[in-house]
Amino acid sequence: MVSTALLSAIVFALQVFSASALRLPDIARSTAAASNLVRAPVSKKIKQENLKGVATHDQSRARALVQRVSGGKFKGDSQVVGVEIANLATTYIAAVDVGSPPTTFFLIVDTGSSNTWVGATEPFTETETTVPLNASVGVTYGSGFFEGHQVLDLVALGGPLNIENQSIGVAEIQQGFDGLDGIIGIGPVGLTAGTVDGQDTVPTVTDNLFSAGIIPDPVVSVFFAPTNSTFDVNGELVFGGIDTGAFTGDLTVVPVTNTFPASEFFGIDISVNFKGTTILTSSGIVDTGTTLLLLASDAFAAYQRATGAVQDRNTGLLRLTRQQFASLPPLNFVIGGTTFSLSADGQRWPQQLNTAIGGSTNFVYLIVSSLGSPSGSGFDFVLGQFFLERFFSVFDSSGFVGLAPTVFTNATVNN
Repeated sequence: MVSTALLSAIVFALQVFSASALRLPDIARSTAAASNLVRAPVSKKIKQENLKGVATHDQSRARALVQRVSGGKFKGDSQVVGVEIANLATTYIAAVDVGSPPTTFFLIVDTGSSNTWVGATEPFTETETTVPLNASVGVTYGSGFFEGHQVLDLVALGGPLNIENQSIGVAEIQQGFDGLDGIIGIGPVGLTAGTVDGQDTVPTVTDNLFSAGIIPDPVVSVFFAPTNSTFDVNGELVFGGIDTGAFTGDLTVVPVTNTFPASEFFGIDISVNFKGTTILTSSGIVDTGTTLLLLASDAFAAYQRATGAVQDRNTGLLRLTRQQFASLPPLNFVIGGTTFSLSADGQRWPQQLNTAIGGSTNFVYLIVSSLGSPSGSGFDFVLGQFFLERFFSVFDSSGFVGLAPTVFTNATVNN
């Protein structure tokens, strides 16, 4: 159960903005915010007991994502073949009310999936707004799986964001989500294909908010500030547009890549440069459900050689001496012609969490890790939470991704 203090700490606080409605590419060229924007706080939950497996979790998640869109499906009590389960280490959660009278669920905010489901910890209770669909649902993630039944119900995200007859899953069995209630999936709707019996796809919360005219555009923007404390309210979701006050400089907007399988997600094309050398030019995804920054194994090997880091057996992460870290240059990502530089501090695992991953306070560990497969697959990187804590991000369901620097892009917070 979640404490009353936590409830009050992360309950939705909403603010509505006014201006003209614009598509994401137009927003990037405008100084005006979109109309009817609604902001909701997001909290970071750190499960220190699982941090030792953070690299394993992220690799498992990446394999599960690829397998899902490549034909792997969840049926009965089976799981995606070849994908091990690793417990969640760090997550972003938001409070969501379901039903009338409502039950508040604390759900993982996930751009890498699109099903919304509840009941992993806090039980789901049918109310007068619940409509059973007599259909089973199941989704497998790198961090676990759930299986249950599908219902229509009232879903309230705060303020005007009330969705009648939102299709959601209710967990009957689950693995890997202890202490959490489920997921609010804000990825592309195509990721719901094959998850609910008898339905081709399931409209996402973003889709339904847009189709009902509650938000002017099918857009969710995300702002995370770096934090190493669990349950810190360190970010916000904005439904329907962008908050121009959340970033500095220009918003760079790129179309979702055409390269499969990254094209099934919020995938983009980038070039990665380190010490003046291009180590990767390929397609991959931006993902709130991944903790680290993952690179294809050959690009990762090039990065490791250039840094002089060694693979630490205890943590599974790259390790540097303090002297080596003092001369670590930025890791650069060229996206849509704009260079996004991840500073040395941005590449660093938070020092105060070194022992939680089985490391030593005498070394510096890096958040760049291997994807576990070579480049050329069409899914060659994942820009996870540590990247998103340095850059403002926008996810447009019509097929665009936006990124911009923030006041935290070059901040020193991990020492």
